[in-house]
Amino acid sequence: MDTESAVPPPHADEPEADPLTERRWQAVVRRDPQADGEFVYAVRTTGVYCHPSCPSRAAKRENVAFFDTATLAAAAGYRPCQRCRPDAPSLQQRRHALVRQACEAIEHGPATPTLAQLARQAGMSPYHFQRIFKAVTGLSPKAYHQALQAKRVTSALQSAPSVTAAIYDAGFNSTGRFYENAPALLGMAPGRYRQGGAGEHIRYAVERCTLGWIVVAATRKGICAIEFGDEPQALADRVRARFPQAAFEPADDAFRRWVVRVLRHIEQPRGVLDLPLDVQGTVLQHRVWQALQAIPAGQTVSYGELAERLGQPKAHRAVAHACAVNPVAVAIPCHRAVRADGSLAGYRWGLERKAELLKREAAASLLKEPSADAVIDGKPSKRHRRTR
Repeated sequence: MDTESAVPPPHADEPEADPLTERRWQAVVRRDPQADGEFVYAVRTTGVYCHPSCPSRAAKRENVAFFDTATLAAAAGYRPCQRCRPDAPSLQQRRHALVRQACEAIEHGPATPTLAQLARQAGMSPYHFQRIFKAVTGLSPKAYHQALQAKRVTSALQSAPSVTAAIYDAGFNSTGRFYENAPALLGMAPGRYRQGGAGEHIRYAVERCTLGWIVVAATRKGICAIEFGDEPQALADRVRARFPQAAFEPADDAFRRWVVRVLRHIEQPRGVLDLPLDVQGTVLQHRVWQALQAIPAGQTVSYGELAERLGQPKAHRAVAHACAVNPVAVAIPCHRAVRADGSLAGYRWGLERKAELLKREAAASLLKEPSADAVIDGKPSKRHRRTR
């Protein structure tokens, strides 16, 4: 780190550090590369500002100031460190830019690019590029394209002359592939969705929780949707846009009790969230969802093991897909499915939420006696893991 002109020390009456400042300081102590691009820190005794991951000798806490951007640090009179170059785009920022370019190619290209083509455009190997893409978006490029198709087909079903026309307008190569995924994507048969959910009676509620906002929706048969989000109005709009012709009924006492149970389970996940569900999917998807419900809270299982225990050891991709299209978060705990090495894979409501749910379940499980191995389709699981 440069050691030229100094910036005056802080005033003695500077206020206590707030939680954000403390988190930033801990990122500096860890030299956390994931924090690069989120803020910079400056050292008053040297007049230099750095990335959180800067390998230079650690500064004393009382000599450090934090800035949201390099521009603000420069405006305050600090110079960029010549070692970590915080005035240049960070590795994280460069990766985000590459992923944005790939998303634009998937969304607007004349033909869907392959993983190899996207990786070549980014100047990386397919394996490395896919890891970065999933780290940024929470999805693989293929899953991102499938989500985009689902969004397009929901729009096309409202205006195309037929269901078949809507399927091809949305970019599906075959009707068979679409119908395999349609129940979970649409929540009902395509024909019924095309009618805007006519004949359905739906109640829903949007509530704040410690993981953001959540919407709970139910038909007269049971809960049909539980989703996390960051904007309450967007969640409400999503439910109404999904079923524009449905009859939306006021929440009754029974539905309110369901919502309260969902919220309590999110905050203090103990036992099974046993609620009536009204979800549609393929036979395999329902088997996967039932298997997920059999995994004890506080434990995880790999996609491959789920496939093996279902008697279809080569179906690990289909198992992962069933987790990805799960319409009811926490009621069907798809967050308990992980990679073979125990690391977290994509979660469409965000990996941070997935990690926090597992953390809460692990903490709650310590308050109880260890449970026996879970049983999946009548067979004991070989490798349930305690989350840490």
